[in-house]
Amino acid sequence: MHIVESIARVLIVGLMLGAGLPAIFAVGLRLHAVGMGNEHADGTVTAPDPVRKAAAYVLFGLVVVVIAVGILWVCRHTLDFHLGVRVFPDAWY
Repeated sequence: MHIVESIARVLIVGLMLGAGLPAIFAVGLRLHAVGMGNEHADGTVTAPDPVRKAAAYVLFGLVVVVIAVGILWVCRHTLDFHLGVRVFPDAWY
């Protein structure tokens, strides 16, 4: 049963990071595009929406933070060995 649990964890994390992060980034792009305002064919102008732009930047920041934590997680032993820097608590190793 231990093998099945391990496979399920890898599958779930792979789906979250492999499909979830690009989906979050895509939603951020859409919010940013809608929040910028637009000029329509009939000459009317839609005003920029700062709330949607701010939400887009929050989503972009979330993606950047997850990527940075992932890189630090992969390099955690190297950072500890060469620099003596422990990025994550001992319980996470």
